[in-house]
Order: sequence, then structure tokens, then C-alpha cells
Amino acid sequence: LPRGRIVEIYGPESSGKTTLALHTVAEAQKKGGICAFVDAEHALDPVYARKLGVDLENLLISQPDTGEQALEICDTLVRSGAIDVLVVDSVAALTP
Repeated sequence: LPRGRIVEIYGPESSGKTTLALHTVAEAQKKGGICAFVDAEHALDPVYARKLGVDLENLLISQPDTGEQALEICDTLVRSGAIDVLVVDSVAALTP
């Protein structure tokens, strides 16, 4: 995936979008990257994430209550410049 770009992963339900995102997080963490996961669906499975190699102790996890709150969190994280990978799961959950 290109660094410094927005990448949208889309597909049918249960097609592996979150799995791909978690693999991306795990690989970035292995290289020393700082990652954040905005869990707009409140559906992140920590056991599954660990099995994929995600270091949950070093993953910034947010479970916002609204789409506006999620976007504010994303804006703050991106502007900080401290994040290597930011996952928003999912964009569909941000709409009312």
C-alpha cells in the first residue's frame, strides 16, 4: 500500500476487508510503525487480531460513538504526524 495516501478497501460483507487491514497493521508494527484502529462498528475482535500478528498493547484503538467523533479522531491523528497506519472500520458505519 502506498505510504501517505488514503486507500479504500471495499467489497461484500465478510470478504476479508478487516482481515486485510489487520494484516497491514501487523506488518507495519513489525517494522516499528505506530498504528491506530478507529473501530466505528465496535466489532474489533482482539483474539482474531492477535492471531493475525497485531500487537494490541501498542495499537491505538478508538471506538467512537458518532461519525463526527470518528472523523475528529482521524483528523487529530493524521495532523499529529505520529501515525504510520490509520484504519477506519468501516466508512459505512460513519453515516447516520
